[in-house]
Amino acid sequence: MKENRIDIDELIGTYLTARLDTSSLEELKAWIAESPENEKYFMQKQEIWFSALAGKESDVYNKDVAFQRFKQQIAGTGKLRNTPLRKAFRFWRYAAVVALLAALSYFSYWQGGVHVKANFSDIVVEAPLGSKTKLFLPDGTLVWLNAGSRLTYSQGFGVDNRKLELDGEGYFEVYRNENIPFVVKSKDLEVEVLGTVFNFCDYQEDEEAIVSLLKGKVELNNLLKAENKVCLLPNQRASLNKTNGRINIKTVTASNASQWTNGYLFFDEELLPDIAQELERSYNVKISIESAALMQLRFYGNFIRREQSLNEVLEVLSSTGKIRYRTEGRNVVLYEP
Repeated sequence: MKENRIDIDELIGTYLTARLDTSSLEELKAWIAESPENEKYFMQKQEIWFSALAGKESDVYNKDVAFQRFKQQIAGTGKLRNTPLRKAFRFWRYAAVVALLAALSYFSYWQGGVHVKANFSDIVVEAPLGSKTKLFLPDGTLVWLNAGSRLTYSQGFGVDNRKLELDGEGYFEVYRNENIPFVVKSKDLEVEVLGTVFNFCDYQEDEEAIVSLLKGKVELNNLLKAENKVCLLPNQRASLNKTNGRINIKTVTASNASQWTNGYLFFDEELLPDIAQELERSYNVKISIESAALMQLRFYGNFIRREQSLNEVLEVLSSTGKIRYRTEGRNVVLYEP
């Protein structure tokens, strides 16, 4: 019996590191479905896993280290070491929220303002408002997620596909694999690469979806309008107008698009509504625009988010003479001069 329990612990641990093959995944799902006790045991081990990750921020990016800590915590007695959820989520309040999702949900709860769901087919990473997060995908690709962003990929990522779904903004340094193309899909645009560096921004509430290419080559598939795929070269930026479905390409300093990964707010001729949305996500406030005449204004600016307050950013924007603002608690209203 003890030997069987050890095997299950190994199976659960491998699942939590997203390295479980299809047959083993089915075996684990069947075992959990056998009894409420098995389901409870899986839930407890999930909590230990989050605790193992919470021990060190770097472990989020080194699953082997976290896996060893996980095994150490459950070794010996075969019993669960009770780990306070407050400690388990100490790190997650400040970084990504990782949720394991599938058709059958095994548990869902709130702790420390973070919503976690677990089940079995997709892995979801979310960056909370006011922060960003960094992660490595199973294929070795480096990803930064900006505030309020969500990235979804399957258990088979890196094995039979490299497909991602993005809601928000992500910076990608893609590990080259000519046999398996790397595809990032949002609601409006699909980006396909082999190995490259690019920034992709498409929050649902934004007026435009923007792809900036730093290195390599990418193909863009417009999901709003049937047309031929568009190729981007380094230091080109593609802007998709979500209203008319048109893609505009221009030459830029593409590295500016990833400045947010270093704590900067960089606006490169961005529409005011999109700037307002970005400020909302960065400073966790609500911004409204009173006049329709302001909706087509574009601004250029570069700010250090940690050092410059929201009011300082708004003062710079209003110094152009094109807008004014007033604050009402955590609400900001932009209006014509």
